[in-house]
Amino acid sequence: MINKCLNIEDLHQLAKKRLPKAIYDYMAGGADDEKALANNSSAFDRYQLVPKILRNVSHIDLKTKVFGCEIDMPVYISPIGQSRFFHPECDFAGVRAAEKSNILFTLSTFSGKSLEDVSQETESPKAFQVYVMTNEAENRRLLDRCKAANYKALMLTVDTIVGGNRERDLRNGLTIPPKLSLSSILDFATKPKWVWNYINDKGRDLINLENAPNPKDATNFLKYMGNLLESNLTWQHAKEMIEYWDGPFAIKGVVSAEDAKQAVKIGATTIILSNHGGRQLDSSPAPIEMVREIRAAVGDDVEIIVDGGIRRGSDIIKAIALGANSCSIGKAYVYGLAAGGQLGIERALTILKSELERDMALIGCTNLSQLDLSVIRDRQSANSFN
Repeated sequence: MINKCLNIEDLHQLAKKRLPKAIYDYMAGGADDEKALANNSSAFDRYQLVPKILRNVSHIDLKTKVFGCEIDMPVYISPIGQSRFFHPECDFAGVRAAEKSNILFTLSTFSGKSLEDVSQETESPKAFQVYVMTNEAENRRLLDRCKAANYKALMLTVDTIVGGNRERDLRNGLTIPPKLSLSSILDFATKPKWVWNYINDKGRDLINLENAPNPKDATNFLKYMGNLLESNLTWQHAKEMIEYWDGPFAIKGVVSAEDAKQAVKIGATTIILSNHGGRQLDSSPAPIEMVREIRAAVGDDVEIIVDGGIRRGSDIIKAIALGANSCSIGKAYVYGLAAGGQLGIERALTILKSELERDMALIGCTNLSQLDLSVIRDRQSANSFN
């Protein structure tokens, strides 16, 4: 069935068939009215690609760098928390698929497999996503473990000082780990394979956090989670982490030029334009809408990543033409993971690469350096950018 999926939406629909409703809603949902979630993808429709004809496009080169690592196309895998929800191989499947496509894989602090085990699974480059925790010593020990495990870059997520209002999860009564109620029993009973896989999975929630209590101890677990992340997050926290890491460092969750400039000022090498997949502030702009403004604010030497709404190869082309260096995929990745584990992720990456190569040829471009404002048109102004 995986090979019959012709696009990312096909993988999405296959994943939907294989997951209990509560887990699917956790994967696919956003905050409040889910306007930001929808806009992340639909905002790409504002931009059209302008074909350039009669060029020699016999060889398309998609190679680029992200966080200083050479990759075969301008896409990498975003960090996904609670990956055990979607497939028992979870992060192992992701990092293996990334290696086969020669792209970068990013592991979440809230992964289902330990950062050491994921590091040892492949030799391909990896980044690690982190939060600022209230326990400073635990913060530093986590970064030390990343250095020892040879993670190439660190990315700090900064847009979760409070949780987004994810009403699908509230209606479904979804908890971590999932608890059984009458309604959830009926829901999970429709997907016995998922239940079997989840129960027999050898991974563990919060496996990277050394002081985390057993999730089965509900009282202590909820208390620990309530005090885990720093709610009074400041630029000083980020600056100290950048200095301690002393390597490629991204701040993830930037959607304003002012914040982008401040991130560069304190030493961030990469700006990740992200609204957390529309799962936090529902009225936030789509990352693609902010590329030109933020590029103008930070200059040409800062790496900019678009994170959010990527569903087609053409989306990646538009992001780079507007001024981004690369893109990251979250939902496109997790749709593949839930649809078929490693094979599903490989299918998602193959689809995006094929679309990239085809669309590059159709607009007469043979390498990423040729993607600029001349290849796109803003349909709102009914004009090209030139």
